[in-house]
Amino acid sequence: MKKYLIAVASLLVGLFLFDYLFFQVGVIYLPHRGEPEYHSMAKGEKIFLDMGNGFEEFTVKGVDLGLAKPGHYATELAITKEEYLRWFSQIQELGANVIRTYTVAGPAFYEAFYEYNVNNDNPLYLIHGVWVDDYLINSSFSALDAEFFKPFLKSCKQVVDVVHGRNKGSVEGSLFRTYYKWDISPWVIGYIMGVEWENTLVGYTDYSLTQEPQFSGDYFYTEDASNFEIFLARVGEEVVRYETKKYGTQRMTAFSNWPTTDPLEYNINVIRKFGKTASIDVEHIKCTENFKSGQFASYHIYPYYPDYYKYQKGHEQNTYLQYLTDINAHHTIPVVISEFGVPSSRGMAAREEGLGRNQGGMSETQQGYALVSMYQDIIEAGSAGGIAFSWQDEWFKRTWNTVAATDLLRTPYWSDYQTNGQYFGLLSFDPGKEKSICYVDGDRSEWTEKDRVTIQDGFSLSMKYDEKFIYFLVEKDGWNLTTDKLYIPIDTTPKSGSLKADNLAVSMSEASDFIIEIDGKRNSHVWVQEYYDMVSALYYNETMRENVFSRTYPSADSAQFLTIRLLLNNVRYYERSSTGGPDMPLEIYEYDMTNIRHYRIEETYETGKLTYGNANPDSPDFNSLADFCAGEGFVEIKLPWQLLNFADPTTMRIHDDYYECYGVEYLTIDSIRVGVGDGSDTIQMASFPMKKLGRKPEYHERLKQSYYILQAYWTGKTTQH
Repeated sequence: MKKYLIAVASLLVGLFLFDYLFFQVGVIYLPHRGEPEYHSMAKGEKIFLDMGNGFEEFTVKGVDLGLAKPGHYATELAITKEEYLRWFSQIQELGANVIRTYTVAGPAFYEAFYEYNVNNDNPLYLIHGVWVDDYLINSSFSALDAEFFKPFLKSCKQVVDVVHGRNKGSVEGSLFRTYYKWDISPWVIGYIMGVEWENTLVGYTDYSLTQEPQFSGDYFYTEDASNFEIFLARVGEEVVRYETKKYGTQRMTAFSNWPTTDPLEYNINVIRKFGKTASIDVEHIKCTENFKSGQFASYHIYPYYPDYYKYQKGHEQNTYLQYLTDINAHHTIPVVISEFGVPSSRGMAAREEGLGRNQGGMSETQQGYALVSMYQDIIEAGSAGGIAFSWQDEWFKRTWNTVAATDLLRTPYWSDYQTNGQYFGLLSFDPGKEKSICYVDGDRSEWTEKDRVTIQDGFSLSMKYDEKFIYFLVEKDGWNLTTDKLYIPIDTTPKSGSLKADNLAVSMSEASDFIIEIDGKRNSHVWVQEYYDMVSALYYNETMRENVFSRTYPSADSAQFLTIRLLLNNVRYYERSSTGGPDMPLEIYEYDMTNIRHYRIEETYETGKLTYGNANPDSPDFNSLADFCAGEGFVEIKLPWQLLNFADPTTMRIHDDYYECYGVEYLTIDSIRVGVGDGSDTIQMASFPMKKLGRKPEYHERLKQSYYILQAYWTGKTTQH
């Protein structure tokens, strides 16, 4: 009996070890002998693909596919097989031929991708990424350290095993242990290894260590390479060897890059402003004849950041095209712009000063035409194609100029229209199971008596809200948008507020923090009481060159109301006057960071200015940026939560006192006070209860206008929607 138990235990241990070494570590396999198979190839500056009739030139028309949907972070892998199958069909109908994923998705993705392609004469292709988490990057001194090199290489090999349907266990970026059994390798044309590398990691690897000897392997070798480039070559060598020996196949490989670490040369102002101190040049990484598929160059390039070329005199309006052209001219291998795009968000973070393809503040129609013009630039510059970022909107994302305004632990549960990073998608997730509770379109049929909050001076005010907006309906017989004004004061916080707004000549029965002013189609705004203005409280030094806490800041009951603004990545430059006169504005390229009389001011823009239009997606004149729309005797308004300093509407938390808390802290409320009037009398305030939205948002999918615009360009035919 004892021997039997020992034998059974030994067998179980052996099976466990085999499972671990074969499926999880991947070190047990019979090495492939003979020439490897390959169906994708980088040759010269072109990509070629064997789709069944021999190698043909292939131009990438792709979309980046994220891992998140509303109510979930990307690491939860919550997207279902059915959702993926629907999306794949829509992506192919878009005219795209490639999907790019950044890291290992859930098993549902690979099962759906296999099922979609296996009997499809016109399959979708995949470029698979290898992710590196922020902790590993920021906790590593050098990419050559074993603590960085080994986990990254392990992630690369896991991606290879996942693609071939032979991985069992946890993978980088996943919270779960899973089994990947779907072999999708016939439709995977390449890998992109790495992320947008931090210049600190690249710089430390290159300059804080002695120069490594040049690398020479069976598949890669280097010439005049930096330490970081040698690191990439070593990783590439191991990954190609692993796939060649274990699976007998090869596919194209790229190492991720972006302008921060591009190989081009710039003037001193660019170097100092952007910290452009590191570069990665994959021209220093060469392929041997053993690597049949070869290498392509991958770049994430947007038209607005970082726009190095506008800091160098002599460049034309379209600096994006010029930059792309120079990147392509630098390379002897195919260049794929694996990220490009603009968001259809209300909030904006940067302007492209030439052609207006901005980081936000763009309607879905503008987003579509911007995507088309960028792709045209990409092809004109000589690239082998581009991949639009992204397929779907992602509620969990954050952006630098709104990151302080919201609770980052709650972002997946509501849609923040002010945060541009959430709205790069061609697919929108709109609140409501099948339709939104309200469309601001001049049709008040979705409003009922139960929505009414107050009636005063002939005005009726109704309100409702969902995961994206607070909606208002104001009605009054005979009211006309072109001739009549109206004001809606809003009291959210008990810590501050004013009984009057001197600059608007409006008074309220209770201290208010915000005032909605409707004054025609082109002059309507949301105003904030100056004490409760976040930009003044947090960014006074950046915008006014004075520490906010060293100045005499506003009183909590100040009667001054300000326009609501957001900080931009754009800056203005000045030279202090030497004669006591006004400071002199400078062109960007005239700014000299070594001149002590030169200084810079961060730009802001008015995000509280309201846009008139029809916000119903089913309307032929739909404008996704429309904030208000009028009908006969009434006006509908919608405001994004963050515009009213809500940090998290799912828990009904707003910003607390900035000056008391020295920044943004939260205050939970259960109601707000609102009123309505034309300003001729004191506006009486009424209570509007606010119920927490919770962690299970209701939403439905909708293809944006930008989808159909890009579809018409990529397919060459106009479709109805």
